[in-house]
Amino acid sequence: MQLRIAATDRAKRPVIIYRHSALIRLTHWVGVVCVTLLLLSGLQIFNAHPALYLGQVSDFGHPIASIGAGQKDARQIGITKIFDYSFNTTGFLGLSGPSSDDQHAFPSWLALPGYQDLAAGRRWHFFFAWLLLVDALTYLIYSIVSGHLWRNLVPSVPQLRHVGSSIRDHLRLRFPRGEEASHYNILQQLFYLVILFIVLPLLVVTGLTMSPALDAAFPFLVDALGGRQTARTIHFICALTLVCFAIIHVLMVLLSGVWNNMRSMITGWYVIKPEFHRHGDAS
Repeated sequence: MQLRIAATDRAKRPVIIYRHSALIRLTHWVGVVCVTLLLLSGLQIFNAHPALYLGQVSDFGHPIASIGAGQKDARQIGITKIFDYSFNTTGFLGLSGPSSDDQHAFPSWLALPGYQDLAAGRRWHFFFAWLLLVDALTYLIYSIVSGHLWRNLVPSVPQLRHVGSSIRDHLRLRFPRGEEASHYNILQQLFYLVILFIVLPLLVVTGLTMSPALDAAFPFLVDALGGRQTARTIHFICALTLVCFAIIHVLMVLLSGVWNNMRSMITGWYVIKPEFHRHGDAS
């Protein structure tokens, strides 16, 4: 991470650093758009068959998870089932409103497109899946060539020793400040590495098994993943993991200084207040 000091008196004035390069910022925002539209179109696809299985084929009688509508005391309710546990999720999952048209796993207003159209949802999904793949590869290649990966994402041994204290500080809403805020903290590094090298690759590989053409070209992928339905389940779990990561990421941005964090990801410039040396913004 290249620093350009714009304030000369570090003891009295804020220090402005150039935290994110133009390509890092571009790939970040392209990724935000792609992931958002992929999730919305993915809900449209899931609504067409709202159940998950393990193995090669669908065992309709024994899904490991399902979302739908059912009867209880002469009224319809939304039911989400995970293994042998059932939950009443009326009003959102399974049944989002009083009409029979509201019987979807996820509400129609949350899916892309908003009406039931599996073919359109698949077109949206595959288009932005390929765009996200290009975006992620661009980010990865740039990070390796520029040294961003090794300088900012791969933690050192001393940093790994402070995982526990970093977790405690974040739970207390005490974020790195001062010089510590000029680089990613250990939790950011670990989360970004997991997303970049585990979650996203699994999403891509399992997504390939959802395409009949690519499935025919690379049939070994299905077998390696434990079957087509297992791959679909892994794909869903990875997508859910990405949603959880996004929620935590946005929450940390809001709590640690929304304007400073947003400015750094839009313009590249990040303000450090020198009077704080221990805790700080997480973006």
